[in-house]
Amino acid sequence: MTRRPSPPPQLPGFTYLEPLGTGGFADVFLYEQEMPRRRVAVKVLLADRLSSGAAAEFADEANVMAMLSTHPAIVTIYQAGVAGDGRPYLVMEYCPRPNLQLRARKEPFSVAEALRVGVQVAGAVETAHRAGVLHRDIKPANILVTEYNRPALTDFGIASTTGATGEASGMSIPWSPPESFAEPPQSGPRTDVWALGATLYTLLAGRSPFERIGERNSSADLIERIERAALPSLARPDSPESLQRLLERAMAKNPDDRFPSAVAFARALQKVQIELSHSVTPIDIVDDHPPAEDLDDDGDGLTRVREIVSIDPEIAAFTRPSAATQPKGPSVVLPEVPRFDPPAAAISAVEETQIRVPAAPQPMAPDLDESTILRAPRTLSPDAPSAPAAPQTPASVVAQPTPADEKPRSRKGLWITLSAAGVVLVVGAIVGLNLLAAGLGPAPDATPDEPNPVDVVSDVVPKVDDVVGTRSGDQVSFTWVNEDPLDGDTFLWNVVEVSGEVDVQQSSEPSATFTADPGKVCIEVMLRRDDGRASEPVRGCVE
Repeated sequence: MTRRPSPPPQLPGFTYLEPLGTGGFADVFLYEQEMPRRRVAVKVLLADRLSSGAAAEFADEANVMAMLSTHPAIVTIYQAGVAGDGRPYLVMEYCPRPNLQLRARKEPFSVAEALRVGVQVAGAVETAHRAGVLHRDIKPANILVTEYNRPALTDFGIASTTGATGEASGMSIPWSPPESFAEPPQSGPRTDVWALGATLYTLLAGRSPFERIGERNSSADLIERIERAALPSLARPDSPESLQRLLERAMAKNPDDRFPSAVAFARALQKVQIELSHSVTPIDIVDDHPPAEDLDDDGDGLTRVREIVSIDPEIAAFTRPSAATQPKGPSVVLPEVPRFDPPAAAISAVEETQIRVPAAPQPMAPDLDESTILRAPRTLSPDAPSAPAAPQTPASVVAQPTPADEKPRSRKGLWITLSAAGVVLVVGAIVGLNLLAAGLGPAPDATPDEPNPVDVVSDVVPKVDDVVGTRSGDQVSFTWVNEDPLDGDTFLWNVVEVSGEVDVQQSSEPSATFTADPGKVCIEVMLRRDDGRASEPVRGCVE
């Protein structure tokens, strides 16, 4: 018999620190890795197991965990090898917190935390199943806790393919289903579903499902209760009846009566979270669908209809630049033209006719509707700041008579004069356009009774009110109120799915009717204006 724990092996690049635990086939030690420097857990096969098939099983465990360990709820494998004394070993992620068995024995979990852990571990089990691997030994002691307080499934030592129907060696009786004790023993994905339910029950009750306080709990007693007895009630006032029914289905005696998969079990847990108004824990599984192209990343994984701002190209041509992008100095927006460097005389002539304004950003014009923006000449709002009209270009700039006593002007001087005149005309036209866009132009058609314009582009779309649902069998109907209806209004709504998927529907009426499974159903509704802008969503639920 090997002394436990066995002596830690000498591993190049690792420094032994202390023992962590023992198991049926291996011991686990804490080491410090030198490069990169970190603490790791090293699982070492016992010396007296080398001559048996345990060595092959140990290698299989290393391969399985390496294949699955990128999952956030499965312990990460760093490397594997054979020590100098011939014992195989695995270098794994070190999880310093107590495993879930120790925590549950000390104090039962809250319903919220148990549901969260259940969804996360079920995602890990579903990932293993999709890779063709059964765990076959899911229990609280095999769920470690990382430094970030996340569960991490470990110990795939007796894992097998999902099609296995043979031996059940190394099973943990309190969390094993009835078919594990049959002749021959049976196993499949629903075997792991039973173990998931039994593990969740343990976290909530502080003991295994068929363990009875004050009575004998030998292996034979537990097997008999697992095969024949009904699942005891949790008897917790904070646990809903739906959670008890969920556990009873997961641990049904007949495998065909259980949840068909680990992900179905996880989704049922999410429905309980919704019922209790808890945050819904995401299911960490690989998405089998290819990524959609040309979609922006919203960050939270949900698809939302964003507010849309329509810009008319004709309006945009007259829009003043924002204060953040407006250049300092004269507020003259020059069009993109070929580079032209006029002589000094032309520059002097232009400076005499430019309108100087302060360098600081000017206040924006009052709110305008689209009709006001497109109308020319512009209506002068009584609230708008006044500005002088653009001065006329002096005649001296356009043409200068040549005195009789002067020599005729050279051809070069003629070109300078023409260039200056052209620049003046361009600048005058641009200044006029800027004044027109700012609402400072003349307004011969202004009337004293004209209402103040309204900015319909930047207006925030109001939310709908009173989202109320009713149920008749499997038919669910919702109605809501549009407090500020406008022509062309429609409504976007979608059923809130626990998976986070969004299937947006459109309705011209403030109502929606659809078929839904029993239980709590919620929808989100948005008001959509005719120009494409949409409000923030409003949620409503019905039992």
